Amino acid sequence: MFCTVQCRNMKQSLIFGGFLAFFFLLSGSLVAPYDGPFYDFTAYTECKAQPEEPLYQGGILKHEPPVMRPSIIGQTATGFYTPAFVLKNLTQGNFYCFSTWVRIQGSNSALIRASLKTENITYDCIGTVLAKSGCWSFLKGGFILDSPSNLSLLLFQNSADKDMNIEIASSSLQPFTDHEWRINQQYIINTQRKRAVMIHVSDQQGNRLQGAAIAVNQVSKDFPFGSAIASTILGNLPYQNWFVERFNAAVFENELKWYATEPDQGKTNYTIPDQMLEFVRAHQIIARGHNIFWEDPKYAPAWVRNLTGPELQSAVNSRIQSLMSKYKEEFIHWDVSNEMLHFDFYEQRLGPDATLHFYETAHQSDPLATLFMNEFNVVETCSDPKSTVDTYIERIRDLKHGGMYMDGIGLESHFTIPNPPLMRAVLDKLATLGLPIWLTEVDISRSVGKELQAIYLEQVLREGFSHPSVNGIMLWTALHPKGCYEMCLTDQNFNNLPAGDVVDSLLREWQTGEIKGESDEHGSYSFYGFLGEYEVNVNFGNRTANSTFSLCRSDETKHFSIQL
Repeated sequence: MFCTVQCRNMKQSLIFGGFLAFFFLLSGSLVAPYDGPFYDFTAYTECKAQPEEPLYQGGILKHEPPVMRPSIIGQTATGFYTPAFVLKNLTQGNFYCFSTWVRIQGSNSALIRASLKTENITYDCIGTVLAKSGCWSFLKGGFILDSPSNLSLLLFQNSADKDMNIEIASSSLQPFTDHEWRINQQYIINTQRKRAVMIHVSDQQGNRLQGAAIAVNQVSKDFPFGSAIASTILGNLPYQNWFVERFNAAVFENELKWYATEPDQGKTNYTIPDQMLEFVRAHQIIARGHNIFWEDPKYAPAWVRNLTGPELQSAVNSRIQSLMSKYKEEFIHWDVSNEMLHFDFYEQRLGPDATLHFYETAHQSDPLATLFMNEFNVVETCSDPKSTVDTYIERIRDLKHGGMYMDGIGLESHFTIPNPPLMRAVLDKLATLGLPIWLTEVDISRSVGKELQAIYLEQVLREGFSHPSVNGIMLWTALHPKGCYEMCLTDQNFNNLPAGDVVDSLLREWQTGEIKGESDEHGSYSFYGFLGEYEVNVNFGNRTANSTFSLCRSDETKHFSIQL
């Protein structure tokens, strides 16, 4: 599976970098061919005997060999050397995508961190790789400068400050202007989130009808875009109407968590989640199940924290059986073991196979639900050593080798200041696993203020929607009387805040507007539409026909025939 996905990504990259000159750009209209750089989605997660060729043929590093700098721990030279690139004349606001192959000596494995030092600021982490001795590992990352730089240093260092030699090969650094980055995003949206449609109009004898009036309306979207909700939505008709007008997916913020459904041992209460489920069902909204277990001990019920051994095992078995039998086939996903890269409450007490048991039991209880890992600081930053992209991938592979039924990659996406090139590089590496990727809890820290929240939110949402391996996006914006977790879309009267304006604007942009036209001399009418469900109305003289069709992802044109 890993090879197949990697080959597909390479094929896509070759198309991008070769003969392709696409025309459907920001407006979807016919304009001059684009002759700028095409983003290369290629990524590798295997350690190889030899490095692959550099992306972008090296980009601006094509003829730039690295310099070797003495490795210093504290104030002491270690006798080892680390590589670096001297970069000149970097532009503020450009998107810089870099990659390199890394091999180490002096340790079996190490987390190698790329950082950037300019005249004014140090970007501590702009990419990482878990490198191994004796083979080459692929590091992919990127950065955006807050100010222009005449002279910068791109460094590759061992994050643990251990003595070792670091070798790099096949390095690349490719800049994109903001306009070029947006065009690349729009290309993916136009090819992955939209599809060409040809409507054929004829009479009952099969004769083509020219000049038939055609009206097309998208009634639902294929791409899941939603938000967290809380019990505050119950009985709140303005909140419900506001939500239903925008979103086709929901996740319960806290109401399914163990501390909420069983605060006292043996006394389960599902009244609130039942009512919330009735609301989403009534409006044909899909829902994610969040979560079965939370590895952070402070979010386990107080009585659970006092259990050990057989008593704890009995309690977790009861939790799975109760929750999963109650809600079998109701939720499309389950976050089974939340934040397991950062915490290990259950494995510490029940042994290293505890997580395997959770996933296996959940799968047996609800075989059609997609079971997710769900983690923070994977796409938000690379500065957290507990949740680097390679750590996430290694954990998934270890669990799958143990026979775990785990089918989805959940990325919480609690950002402060996003780094879009790094975010995309992380998604590229995760995509090699061939599993569905969801941004599960998207928000921006309130510390940046409402205006910057909106700007950064748009960056994150565009990155997610324009990455071909992202299958859904959930906002973490459940509204409470005192606000939201970090970011609200509206005030208490459902007047948009800046972040809400961004969401509404993108929802309009990512939906096929009402389309009207006439069939041509071949009895046909064509358009590009976002994936989803459509209604079509055709009028010719005194004859009328109405029908519906589905637009699913495919490289082929959708042909739909309607007779009058």
